[in-house]
Amino acid sequence: MKKNNYSYIGIAFIILVFGIYFIPRIVDRISNKDVTRNESRSNLKDDKTNTPSNLAYIEINGSPKKVPEFAFTNQNGLTITNKDYLGKVYVLEFFFTTCPTICPRMSANLVNIQNVFKDFKNFGVASFTINPAYDTPEVLKAYAEHYKITNPNWHFLTGNKEAIYKLSNEGFNLYTAEEESVAGGFEHSGNFALIDKKGFIRSRTDAYGNPIIYYRGIVSQEEKVDEDGVQEEISNLKEDILKLLNE
Repeated sequence: MKKNNYSYIGIAFIILVFGIYFIPRIVDRISNKDVTRNESRSNLKDDKTNTPSNLAYIEINGSPKKVPEFAFTNQNGLTITNKDYLGKVYVLEFFFTTCPTICPRMSANLVNIQNVFKDFKNFGVASFTINPAYDTPEVLKAYAEHYKITNPNWHFLTGNKEAIYKLSNEGFNLYTAEEESVAGGFEHSGNFALIDKKGFIRSRTDAYGNPIIYYRGIVSQEEKVDEDGVQEEISNLKEDILKLLNE
């Protein structure tokens, strides 16, 4: 019994020494905010690394291309500029609400992306109408409600037609045009652009190391390929959004 008592005394002594030495250090680290907590509400957030990604910058004349300055009116009648998106990763598109062909497919894919990243407050979408004469803030608001848009950083933007077309064709090289001979009366590419937190256009690269620049927005992830054999790129876009969110 005495041997057991000595063992207990020894263990108690070790615990006492540990407390005297280490507990003040732990308290000090907590006081100085040197202890981090990993809290997550989704599996995506568990992947956060805060490290630079391998996504390419789109370069023009040797310089990374940033989103041009813009200012348009959103579905709630508020003026939204490019500065409102700084600090956020966002997907950008050009569309119109009465589009009878590719726009509903693009919108459905963006809603899917919205829902995947619903826990990220620094993710958004910018949807510019190419038919501002019809797509007023009221029309855009009804469109957003129809597609169950819940992300507060998803702005449907309208305004001066010439400014929108210049932003599309010159600012992003995403083709848009008014064309009476096509269904709906307007043409546009159906591609999405991906923008990082600092306002730079980013993308993954192809097999030769060249930026793909844009992501196909028409074919869904579930479809995998369309009737012409074109592969979906929504899964790639989701992966790359997460990379930029984690930068």
